Amino acid sequence: MAKENVSDLDFTDISALLVPENEEHQGDVFSLYAEELQLQETLMGSVIISQMKMSNPPSALMIEPPPAENLQEAGQSSSLEMCFCEICTETKESNQMFTTDRCAHSYCSDCISKHVAAKIEDSITKVTCPGLNCETVLELETCRVKLSKEVIGVWEEALCKELINASQRFYCPFRDCSAMLVADNEGETINVAECPFCHRLFCARCYVPWHSGVECEVYQKLNEDERGRDDLMVMVIAKEKKWSRCPNCKFFVERTEGCPRIACRCGFQFCYGCESPWTSYETHGQCERK
Repeated sequence: MAKENVSDLDFTDISALLVPENEEHQGDVFSLYAEELQLQETLMGSVIISQMKMSNPPSALMIEPPPAENLQEAGQSSSLEMCFCEICTETKESNQMFTTDRCAHSYCSDCISKHVAAKIEDSITKVTCPGLNCETVLELETCRVKLSKEVIGVWEEALCKELINASQRFYCPFRDCSAMLVADNEGETINVAECPFCHRLFCARCYVPWHSGVECEVYQKLNEDERGRDDLMVMVIAKEKKWSRCPNCKFFVERTEGCPRIACRCGFQFCYGCESPWTSYETHGQCERK
């Protein structure tokens, strides 16, 4: 409608209507005429722009698609299924669940780890599915990706114990190590050995920390309260000084002079040379302390 009004407008008619007969007011009339003409030009320009927009609608807004990697990650996250754990009764994503082809049970990784750890702690290496009346055996390699390093280490050690004969299996005698070791019965028998884990010496015959200066036969005859480090040091010194030991109270004595007959402070009499109960001088007169 705006276009028709503007196109049909006769400018000569407007001038005839606006120009008065009085010449004094002709200047004001021409000013009004110029303003009217400018308004008409503005209206005509608006009509032309409107027609151009209608004939040429704006093109669709182009949005750059996201990278393929982001689309793939979004597709993966949206494709994760929610699964129900039969132990903790919680719903978790499928990548947090543990399943096996041998049975239809499904459990979350945390629950299956606790189940395996409890079985291994009870010395059970043949771990079965925790499902009710399910006898499916869980393999270490199948469960490895869902278990913690600590549980895997304990399970591997338990399996190794089954493969090694109990008579060949022993542990490092140092309590802060306690690594499982295997006794090699082939070849020459040795006494002193080194733990391959803590690198400390121990006796391979007595399975105790190395008792330097004390023979294995002597050490094995000692009581438990005589095997301390200080006690062993005293025994080494007694051997060097050639002290004798009372067979009754285990107290060390040193003879400076006289016959080999020793009356200990406990009242027991023994031979200083052979450390056996004293009988007579004829029997022990020739005994010497070696």
